[in-house]
Amino acid sequence: MAYTYPPAMQPIAMYDRIKTLLGVSTALLIGAATGTQAQQTFPTQEVDIKVEVLASGLDHPWGVEPLPDGSLLVTERSGALRLIRDGETTSPISGLPDIAVAGQGGLLDVALANDFATSRTIFISYSTRSDGGLGTAIARARLSEDGTALSDVQEIFRMNRFTKAGQHFGSRLAVAPDGSVFFTIGDRGESERAQDLDDHAGAVLRINADGTVPAGNPYAGGGGAAELWSKGHRNPQGLDIDSETGVLYSVEHGARGGDEVNRPEPGRNYGWPEISYGRHYSGAEIGIGTAAEGFEQPVHYWDPSIAPGGMAVYRGEMFPEWNGDLLVAALKFQLLVRLDLDPETGEVLTEERMLKGDYGRIRDVQVAADGSVLLATDEDNGSILRLSRASE
Repeated sequence: MAYTYPPAMQPIAMYDRIKTLLGVSTALLIGAATGTQAQQTFPTQEVDIKVEVLASGLDHPWGVEPLPDGSLLVTERSGALRLIRDGETTSPISGLPDIAVAGQGGLLDVALANDFATSRTIFISYSTRSDGGLGTAIARARLSEDGTALSDVQEIFRMNRFTKAGQHFGSRLAVAPDGSVFFTIGDRGESERAQDLDDHAGAVLRINADGTVPAGNPYAGGGGAAELWSKGHRNPQGLDIDSETGVLYSVEHGARGGDEVNRPEPGRNYGWPEISYGRHYSGAEIGIGTAAEGFEQPVHYWDPSIAPGGMAVYRGEMFPEWNGDLLVAALKFQLLVRLDLDPETGEVLTEERMLKGDYGRIRDVQVAADGSVLLATDEDNGSILRLSRASE
């Protein structure tokens, strides 16, 4: 069913210092110093693409979000939110809530409210700390007109069980046409939590923009945690809504194999850890096999794992050849995956792997208003890349 209803001197530090003095971009300085090109062209199955480095020197960028004026909001997992505008990367935006940077946690995704052009409202996901340990939270805030500060910051969701574990926080965001917010939380390293309907872990969840529970949620009237949309997810870090069909897609990390693309539907269970196409890291089998009654099958899976990051459904004018396809960022093999979907059945017809090893671990992928594709690389010296047609 589609969702259709409403501390020593490192090189980068040195370059940043030079940038401040000379007023030039970090990306260009790094390219000049290392001999790499800020722009390269690559062939793909359908079209030649051009890759440009828009910014470098970022500390493990996790999420990138284009703004209406063409600038970009970027999160760094280490706890900074920055703006990239006119080739320059700003100092950290002030006003963030308390963020616990630990293990895989920190400042994670960022998304715009549908009325951002007038309200300046954004949503962020992050790990935070309580007496029980660490957990995933979602906040709403207003970005200042000059892009330097957040105000009216309000935590609108906090998961209901914190633990000491430092892994599987999720947490990708997707804002629906009706303004509600979908987001993901991993199993927090305790797989059985993904099958507990009273637990927010191992799930896709949905709340209203003010943190209240939408009446259409499957457990809004009881039987499970009211914010739950679907369960049985291991660690989903990609989430997007197809702007044309309304279908919600997610992508999640498996264990040793078993990374999955799913179409999360309300009240459905996607199997982890009862069924999986992967194995435990020890080599032991997981659960009761690859299929069982009561559990949904993935749209697509990978074995061996690609370690997926963010995901976007491509809808844009720049690459009509990719219209309706899924673009999936991959960490392990350092590439961008394109899944060609049958427009009638939604089945995966072919898989193409692009940019393998050329730019490092790719954490996020977004589609800009002009149809170009934005990537974030998960590195100490992380970058924001722009993919466009080579003939552009």
